[in-house]
Amino acid sequence: MVTEDMLLFSSTTDLFSRSQMPDLNYKHVSNLTDHTGIIQHAVFAMPNRKEGYCIDDNARALLWAVWACKNNKKDQIASHLLPVYLGFIHYMQTEDGYFKNFLSYTRSSSEKRGSEDSFGRTVMALGYLINEGPSHLLIKTGREIFAKAFPHVNVLTSLRGMANSIIGICQFIKSHYPDDWKRNAVIQLSDKMVRMYKDNRNAEWHWFEPVLTYDNAMLPLALLNAYEVTEDEQYLAIALESMHFLESKVFYDNILRPIGNAGWYKRGGPMAQFDQQGIDVMAMVLLYQQAYRITQEQPYLTRMYKSYQWFLGDNDLGLSLYDFSTGGCADGLHSKGINLNQGAESTLAYWISHEVVVSTL
Repeated sequence: MVTEDMLLFSSTTDLFSRSQMPDLNYKHVSNLTDHTGIIQHAVFAMPNRKEGYCIDDNARALLWAVWACKNNKKDQIASHLLPVYLGFIHYMQTEDGYFKNFLSYTRSSSEKRGSEDSFGRTVMALGYLINEGPSHLLIKTGREIFAKAFPHVNVLTSLRGMANSIIGICQFIKSHYPDDWKRNAVIQLSDKMVRMYKDNRNAEWHWFEPVLTYDNAMLPLALLNAYEVTEDEQYLAIALESMHFLESKVFYDNILRPIGNAGWYKRGGPMAQFDQQGIDVMAMVLLYQQAYRITQEQPYLTRMYKSYQWFLGDNDLGLSLYDFSTGGCADGLHSKGINLNQGAESTLAYWISHEVVVSTL
């Protein structure tokens, strides 16, 4: 039976190719990066040094650099910057294996440790480096940092901290298969997510918590990764059910509308349309890529392409957040336009999404 999604997929892939994607332009990523790491915020396209650095963005930058090196083996920019981001993560790791998050431009930090979310994002990026990194020595460095952090994964309580950690551990397992110790950690974290899902699920609400907020797609993505290494059908069933619930809330007339951060979407309440953020779009791109890898169902590629095109103007306002002149990305889509600041989070969300799509073409 030919479905509407299949027809859409056919028309999308007939029309969508690398030639339709912006040329590689890492100028703004380079502009935001110094010898310490990537600066987290920008005033328009100028690095805002007053705001310093964070491990969240340096972990995203490491993830981007790993994939950019993989997709573009001759690219000198990503291969030059990757050790900078890994060096930042190493510097921010505490003696007990946790990570500080924020560092001032003068390289001072008053934190004892950062959030569980930032911990999970760092573990995820390290996992991809270990599995797909471009050099043995960089991979070895990543393994040492990962090993020091790993004992803390089982005490995580943050949903997104757990989800990102699951993804990173699954990537580690792929490079060290089999690894029953790491596999048991995936099961323990995934079972926590399953319990949270069952506690919050009802006939109309198929989600892990009573609100849709940010980085939502990372939650079903984690269980898709867990299924890949455990073959536990429960993880797959919940991942697909929650993914379909999420996309029913964020696609309108075949245009992606990520949950707005000006109020989010609480169960039974109104859904915020704005402000829409690039990291939510990136998470959708990653989710659909993994859903396709697991199921080989081509309509998931359609949704992946449609999600990516949000950056290029296929959104509620018809405005491109990606800046072709700088290689940066606007910080968000507001009701009256775009946030013209091109910070690290949004710029990296675009380039990670770009690399994911390139890898499928």
